[in-house]
Amino acid sequence: MSDCKKIVIIGPESTGKSTLSNMLAASLKSIFVPEFARTYLEQLPRQYVEQDLITIAQGQLFSEDSMLLQANQYLICDTDLYVIKVWSEHKYHRCDSWILQQIAKRKYDLYLLTDIDIPWQDDPLREHPDTAMRQYFFAQYQDIVINSGIPFYIVQGSPEERLHAALSAIHHSN
Repeated sequence: MSDCKKIVIIGPESTGKSTLSNMLAASLKSIFVPEFARTYLEQLPRQYVEQDLITIAQGQLFSEDSMLLQANQYLICDTDLYVIKVWSEHKYHRCDSWILQQIAKRKYDLYLLTDIDIPWQDDPLREHPDTAMRQYFFAQYQDIVINSGIPFYIVQGSPEERLHAALSAIHHSN
């Protein structure tokens, strides 16, 4: 549906993006696009390499486009390609031009930036638990949303407080 609002949950690792995506979709009686990277990396029988980031980006976009057809007014995206860009630039000191081109083509209606004010949850796929790195990545995402030209809100607190803030941001952005 073309009038569907696309809302991206963005932020560092272990900041409640998936939890918020799920809660928002349920509250808005719609669906969310899971983070494709998680599914892909859980099934990968080796350490990921730079080329895997393109496959992950393609999978994320395919999932987003497919699920947009099923969404009810809102499509909640548990991440977007900016996350892959930040990750690629941090780990490989560059980002593939195809990913950058796709970022430029994609349009979203609202960013919800998840703060690092919740405790780190260990997970085999997560790489940067130290506070300094969490702050570094938060600053990277904050810079992205500030410069995106798209409305954004920082969500903080407990899962319920984040949900309330996110719903308020969505209703104010309409």
